[in-house]
Amino acid sequence: MHSIISVTSPTQPAARAAPSSSPSARGDTRGGSRAWFFAWLCEAQRRIARHWPEYLMDAAGLGLFMIAACAFAVLFQYPGSAVHQAVSEPRLRRVLMGVAMGLTAISIIYSPLGKRSGAHLNPAVTLTFLRLRKVEGWDAVFYTLAQFAGGALGVLVATVMVGQMLVGHAAVRYVATLPGAPGRWVAFGAETTISFGLMLAVLTVSNRRRLNRYTGLLAGALVAIYISVEAPLSGMSMNPARTLASALSAHVWTDIWIYFLAPPAGMLLAAELYRSLNGAESILCCKLHHEKDSRCIFRCRYHVAGEG
Repeated sequence: MHSIISVTSPTQPAARAAPSSSPSARGDTRGGSRAWFFAWLCEAQRRIARHWPEYLMDAAGLGLFMIAACAFAVLFQYPGSAVHQAVSEPRLRRVLMGVAMGLTAISIIYSPLGKRSGAHLNPAVTLTFLRLRKVEGWDAVFYTLAQFAGGALGVLVATVMVGQMLVGHAAVRYVATLPGAPGRWVAFGAETTISFGLMLAVLTVSNRRRLNRYTGLLAGALVAIYISVEAPLSGMSMNPARTLASALSAHVWTDIWIYFLAPPAGMLLAAELYRSLNGAESILCCKLHHEKDSRCIFRCRYHVAGEG
């Protein structure tokens, strides 16, 4: 007589327990999702409560830059301007525009606004420092939103102050950035190159304590050179928020994707090169000008690092 014994065959896997679909299990999942969302929202609120002055200062910095850009463009490019009539050579007017905007950038970087906020003024700059782990995620989000808002408001304020007929004139066109005669791909390459050059220069100088004070001068000089030399290729933007600010008022959207992709690409490439050559520990902070008396909200090692 064969014994009847209940066994589980070694070649047959045990039956898996059916997933629980009880109301309590579903409730736990929903409860966890809600808890995560509220924690996420609370962190965003904490960041705003603590760091809103820096967000507004960076927005104001780009806004002032755009006001200056519109005003100087009217001065040098509007046909009825006395300066335009006195300086008939277009290349010389472009150089003068470059010098004016370079000095504007320097003034903003070394102003109380720039010293406190770090003078990013540019989503591509903020994104790059996020990649380098010098900016917290929520701070990067709010810096970026502030930059887009500040740039757009700056163009609107310039339009009111200077006059829509002047800022909106075809020769000025709200200082919109557009590809030049060589075409969109040359513009893309040019924007990538100048963005790469700016970020590499900023990282090289700002992370050496003996040279950090000159970062703003170098950045302003590059802005002046780029406007003088590169502007015929792409309009010289390096900044998605700066380009969008002009496009919103001018209603000019030609190849705008260039100015959203090329600047971040160039700056991120520069950051990867710098980090590969010098190491992540060499990156002290993400302020363009670091001053002891100004609060720093970033992952900062500037005041604890040795001389470099």
